[in-house]
This record gives sequence, structure tokens and C-alpha cells, in this order.
Amino acid sequence: MKKKGVCKLAIQHTMKALSDPIRREILNMLKKGRMSAGEITDHFAVTGASISRHLSVLKEADLIRDEREGKYIFYELNASVLEEVMLWIKDLKGE
Repeated sequence: MKKKGVCKLAIQHTMKALSDPIRREILNMLKKGRMSAGEITDHFAVTGASISRHLSVLKEADLIRDEREGKYIFYELNASVLEEVMLWIKDLKGE
């Protein structure tokens, strides 16, 4: 069932992605502009593999986009999904 373009599965992916503090911090970092995977990893005291998994979850939820440039992958925020979820929550509240 769809409501304002947001299906239940999309919301589940989004909420799962937002449930982790590292993923929320990655999204906060990407608000300022695109970053390479290495730049993102440098901000955390966890392995590169762990950050890679967090980035995959965010990408699966369509919260971020990636673009390969040579040997680097750059990530950027996809705010449209967050906007859709906020509209869904607003509708749920009856506003």
C-alpha cells in the first residue's frame, strides 16, 4: 500500500538505516557536501569494512547516492527520501 509515494518497505528500510548512530552521523556529514569513502571512514574509530556496510545500508534505503570517479567512490545525501518520510509522518500525525 502506498501513501504519498512512500511504501511500507521503503519506510522500513529508512527507519532501519536511521536507527544506527554511525549512519545518522554519516548523513549529518553529507549535509555539508559529497565525501569519499575514505574521508567518511577517517571520522570514525571503526574499520573501513564497518563503514562500507553502513554506507551499503544507507544506499539500500536510498538515503545516499554514490558516484565512482577513478579509483574513488564519492557519496552524497539524497534528501528526497527524507522529505517523503517527513510528509508521511506529518500525514500520520493528522497535520
